[in-house]
Amino acid sequence: MMESSLSKLEQLVSDLVQQKQELLDTNAALNAELAQAKDDNESLQLSLMEQEEKQGATAARIQALVERASTVSA
Repeated sequence: MMESSLSKLEQLVSDLVQQKQELLDTNAALNAELAQAKDDNESLQLSLMEQEEKQGATAARIQALVERASTVSA
């Protein structure tokens, strides 16, 4: 009986060690994906800011043209 219990305990410990390693591997992969997602997010935010600046500059130029056209026709 003792031998059987010891064998079961050894198997359980082995299974737990394997599960722990799998969890560590998964955790490492998820951390790598998170780091990549953070980098992608930062790049997208910078790109958005650049586009907003360009859009603002374009809107200002259009507004200036409209004002100029309005002045000429008035």
